[in-house]
Amino acid sequence: MDLHHRTVRQDVRELGALLGDVLEEQSSTAAFEAVEDLRTAAIDYRDGTLRTREPLRTTLGSLDSDMEAAAARAFTTYFELINLAEERERVRAIRRDEQEGRIEDSQTETVASLVERDADAETVQRVLDDVLIQPTFTAHPTEAHRKTVKAKLRAITGLLEDLDERRQTDAERGSAWNQLEAEVTSLWQTPQVRDRAPEPEDEARNVQWYLENTLFDVVGDVYADLEGTLAEEYPEVDVPKLFEFRSWAGSDRDGNPAVTVDVTSETLDRQRSVVLSKYREDLKRLSGILSQDAAWITPGDRFESSLLDDRERFPEIASEAQERYPHEFYRQKLKLMRERLERVDDVRPGGYDDADELVADLEAIDESLRLNDAESIADAYVEPVIRKVETFGFSLASLDLRDHQKNHTQTVGELLEGQGLDYRDRDEAGRIEVLTEAIMQDAPVVDLSNPGDVSDTTARVCERFAALRRWQREYGADAIDTYCISMTDEPSHVLEVLFLADQAGVVSLPEYSGLDVVPLLETERALDGARRIMGTLFENEAYSAALDCRDNTQEIMLGYSDSNKENGFLAANWSLYRNQRRLANITDEFGVTMRLFHGRGGSISRGGGPMHEAMLALPLETVTGEIKFTEQGEAIAEKYGNPRIAERNLERMLDAEARARHQALDGPVEETPEAWTDAMEAMAPAARTAYTDLLETDGFIPYFETATPITVIEDLNLGSRPASRSGERTVEDLRAIPWVFSWTQSRCIIPGWYGLATGIDAYLDDGGSMETLREMYERWPFFRTTLDNAAQAMAKTDMEIAEEYAALAPTELRERFFPRIRGEHERAVELVLEITGRDDTLRRPWLRESLDRRNPYVDPLNYLQTRLLARDERTPSEERTLRLTVKGIAAGMKSTG
Repeated sequence: MDLHHRTVRQDVRELGALLGDVLEEQSSTAAFEAVEDLRTAAIDYRDGTLRTREPLRTTLGSLDSDMEAAAARAFTTYFELINLAEERERVRAIRRDEQEGRIEDSQTETVASLVERDADAETVQRVLDDVLIQPTFTAHPTEAHRKTVKAKLRAITGLLEDLDERRQTDAERGSAWNQLEAEVTSLWQTPQVRDRAPEPEDEARNVQWYLENTLFDVVGDVYADLEGTLAEEYPEVDVPKLFEFRSWAGSDRDGNPAVTVDVTSETLDRQRSVVLSKYREDLKRLSGILSQDAAWITPGDRFESSLLDDRERFPEIASEAQERYPHEFYRQKLKLMRERLERVDDVRPGGYDDADELVADLEAIDESLRLNDAESIADAYVEPVIRKVETFGFSLASLDLRDHQKNHTQTVGELLEGQGLDYRDRDEAGRIEVLTEAIMQDAPVVDLSNPGDVSDTTARVCERFAALRRWQREYGADAIDTYCISMTDEPSHVLEVLFLADQAGVVSLPEYSGLDVVPLLETERALDGARRIMGTLFENEAYSAALDCRDNTQEIMLGYSDSNKENGFLAANWSLYRNQRRLANITDEFGVTMRLFHGRGGSISRGGGPMHEAMLALPLETVTGEIKFTEQGEAIAEKYGNPRIAERNLERMLDAEARARHQALDGPVEETPEAWTDAMEAMAPAARTAYTDLLETDGFIPYFETATPITVIEDLNLGSRPASRSGERTVEDLRAIPWVFSWTQSRCIIPGWYGLATGIDAYLDDGGSMETLREMYERWPFFRTTLDNAAQAMAKTDMEIAEEYAALAPTELRERFFPRIRGEHERAVELVLEITGRDDTLRRPWLRESLDRRNPYVDPLNYLQTRLLARDERTPSEERTLRLTVKGIAAGMKSTG
């Protein structure tokens, strides 16, 4: 069966030709010819036809500013289109594999794995009951697309899908290409660079789009596939709630003063309005389907009781429904249910108090259908709606609040000082004592709604906690029930948030706590001090009481980005792995259930990489079934922009977590061989030293400023959050995203591999064995994933291009740093190939094919960018072109930060 009419090569070739036509029409023949010269020169050099890049340089040197702008726009638009072609190819692969029954990491393979391991129904039920996967969308400034541009790209995606999957007449096909030409022309004429930075509300709407337009519809399909597969082997197993979506967009205050109480209120309100509207649409569709005649069905006691309750609740509307649908009980019920949804956000009584009540009504319909031998209708139409309500509730995505610990410390210090209590000058033990007593006493200590004459920081924190109580009353505690604390270093940092929540009335111990307080451990000191921090909290009277109110579950967030920036790639990965195991031991010792929250970025340098592999590489003792992780920037669009790809991602996550949880339950955790941990203990410190020595070498900051486009990136309107924490020019102050973004642009991705070679060589020089490293790669998921991720970053690195950027630095700095960086990269490539036994650093052939397809088109943008960066003064037009090259390279590399 031929599922598709096109191939990725055809898409790339024809979209490229279409873009060429648009370029010539919209700009000039000269611009078209110049872009062709740049393109062919880059391709010919890459395939060996040309021995130098001089033709590329010569063509660039001949361009005036208008032609430079046209070239930058042409290559940037090309990558926008090619990314769509590759996305379409991913969909083709998924559909082909599904059709041929060979799709990997699927629900079928999950169940087959359980059967193969002799799991009985009771065990499978426990595995599923334990699993809860929580993707958490952030507003970090890594999305380089404007919203308008994304809308146009989505329109092109739809046309490509029709051409590929629908049988069309010649006239229909011609019409589709006419529309494609129109959309590409419109894309060409649309500004690629934002005139203003997006506001937090824009970021929240962006996250909301993926939840509303993709995930809301595919979640039910994931559940249906799992239930259908399970029914064949484990018919008695019930599938519980397995997914929950969360968001930081509109609620993450850390380093972003624009995220105010009003922004969070608007986000909560908008998300509720959206999800209620979606449910009303679903119920309207159900009404069109459930047209059964009362003469042919027996509704059942539960359904009849539910319908009677609604008739008593809304007698006038019930009378209208009976008049309109005199013999159609389901339609009567659904009309009354829509009325209850209308009143959730209404002053009128009768609305649903929470999502559980809506689920109960849907289950009454589901049960009634099954009583009347209509299981097929219940499975196809009612069950998916139930799954949606269980997953998205009345909030669409629950919000996490976040702020930096220093703001809480300042707030508590000022508030207690106003009450005559000295807090700031106390040592850690003294602070813990004061906070514990204040939390446990019944009477409030401070008035957050009227804090008095305090600093702006304290006023904002007080306003937020006072609002938290209102938000939970209005939207439900589940809508906003988590508070992350950045840069947690002490137990008091966690107790400060618990104290403020207590004063706000969100916590009332020992009876109630409406908040998960989540320490974010991201510095080496915090990670190494995990026992000191968490053990102290678990032994604390107030905190242990709060845990009791939260199902004795402690969420702990690990910061991948800042850990990498502080320690380098290899040392950070090993530190995170070791400390996850340490945290598991600590929580086990105190009888606490741990939920790890992985603060992963989109790029390899910030903890990114294939999520399925990352989940399977986690230490088994940390796999409790519940897992939470951040999804950021362009990774959100790549994973969740297309429904087919979104469903596939959720399916793979579920496969990984279910397998890992069963393995954790199935027997004792297998100890990692001592030789392997010894190898890591030898490699990681040496790698960290190499990395920190590089950053601490005199002149590194000036080199970084001149050999990467960091100064341009800081001024891009990518997000509402500032690029640095305080505006100072230090690596420590710079946020991890622009740090990685800058190195990615210059094709020298040192955050993803620098120090790896030095670390491995230190192990080998100390008597280590290459055979041991090969064994680690073959048998240890942690080491294999770490090495493969580093290899991917190395493959995207291009030292010849990086040298062009290095040439922008003063000669002394260039000679001090670039040979050192290049030598580390060359040796790392040698070692990775030797350990893996491959001829290519990349394990996945399709990724190599993609890079080979893209590299010749990224090169002209890199060379144009370095030419523009080299100019002491740039015109406004040249500045716009320079910023456009950043967007184009990001699209070509499929990575920002």
